[in-house]
Amino acid sequence: MKHTDPQDLSLEVAASTFAALGSEQRLAVLRVLVRAGAEGLSIGALGKRAKVTGSTLTHHMKILTQAGLVTQEKQGRSIICAAVAFDEVRALSEFLLQECCADALNQDHDHG
Repeated sequence: MKHTDPQDLSLEVAASTFAALGSEQRLAVLRVLVRAGAEGLSIGALGKRAKVTGSTLTHHMKILTQAGLVTQEKQGRSIICAAVAFDEVRALSEFLLQECCADALNQDHDHG
């Protein structure tokens, strides 16, 4: 995603990011990572908590990473940690809510 300002988020970028969440397993993985906080989790711990392991987890993490929703980095010798890209997730949420009730408020003024 790489756009952290919801004002700059295009419909196309938002749609592709939401598409990355169009899987129950990917959504479960993201929710587990959100619960874990900024520190993230090792891939092993993430797999256990999300009940998704092995190549399936690797596949889902690749899609979530490409969408800019999670990050992965090596720490130490081989422990790969995953964390939510909170600014991107927040921007995606704000994209949905930035015009919340705008039309309803305009209708109130039109009838008033």
